[in-house]
Amino acid sequence: MKKGLVIIEELISNIKPLDSAAMRAARLRQDILTKPQGSLGRLEDLSIQIAGITGKPTPRLEHKVVIVMAGDHGVVAEGVSAYPQEVTPQMVLNFLRGGAAINVLARHAGARVVIVDMGVASDLPASPGLIVKKIAYGTGNIARGPAMSRVKAVQAIEAGATVVYEQIAAGLDILATGDMGIGNTTPSAAIAVALTGQPVEEITGRGTGVDDAGWQRKIEAIRGALEINQPDPQDGVDVLAKLGGFEIGGLAGAILAAAANRRPVVVDGFISTAAAMIAVRLAPPVRDYLIAAHTSQEYGHHAMMTWLGVSPLLDLKMRLGEGTGAVLAMSLVEAACKTLAEMATFGEAGVSEKDAQ
Repeated sequence: MKKGLVIIEELISNIKPLDSAAMRAARLRQDILTKPQGSLGRLEDLSIQIAGITGKPTPRLEHKVVIVMAGDHGVVAEGVSAYPQEVTPQMVLNFLRGGAAINVLARHAGARVVIVDMGVASDLPASPGLIVKKIAYGTGNIARGPAMSRVKAVQAIEAGATVVYEQIAAGLDILATGDMGIGNTTPSAAIAVALTGQPVEEITGRGTGVDDAGWQRKIEAIRGALEINQPDPQDGVDVLAKLGGFEIGGLAGAILAAAANRRPVVVDGFISTAAAMIAVRLAPPVRDYLIAAHTSQEYGHHAMMTWLGVSPLLDLKMRLGEGTGAVLAMSLVEAACKTLAEMATFGEAGVSEKDAQ
């Protein structure tokens, strides 16, 4: 455990404020590009944020990576999902074959897909495209006790961070987060309730599409988890250990590692946002490195983003996960940087600037 805590502490200490000089230079350049000032709206803001994250006045995002982390959840025993647990490994195999939505959309966006087994409840066949960081064969049932020990929570964060360091060595300029795990909207909602203090029924959605009875079971499971486990909302590791999932912890570690290495993070939907909340609870400066991809159809996603202080780029009524919204939004982030770097200035183009008022 000591090794894991040292790594987490090092990650946190390496997360620096955004580079104000790079942001100032990017803003000045935006103001002299061949367009009315501010006319590209949030694309301009994004380009300035990415300049601050990377420390480069005209950043380039050539190596786009989406990391999809998979894990199983003991709380499925409470009847909280419309799908059986065996769908988790089946979908991981689908990812590895390139047949899932994330594969299609990542190809469209020009992003590399990285699949990580953080805690699938069965052994997956060896594959050159699969990274195995399995902490355990699924979590405990949070409605009956903690999801994992504090030691395993630290191990999950550490493992997720390690994956990002490995991918940076292979080429990673921007990270998109993705997830797979039947039942994982339940621990994600529990994390959101614990950290935001919002009522359970206002955070909890229908996940994979449960009916009214399934939704009530889900609400009761989350209430039970909060009552039995009593997570400390000021301690991100405690919240993860008592309520979370191995893939959620892995994504939190991935987010911390990306921020520590000045890489922007495009956060996908409900599960990825729960992971981002854990990361921000551990290291508040992470907020500035986050880009909210889209608004999930899960009820509580808006409250989670409000807690994080982020505003989504897209609202496509999606609720799939896998990183699908994040890779779509990643294209917008790349477009923002390209307009900053590749548009001509008024002087370069020989275009007259706005008349002085």
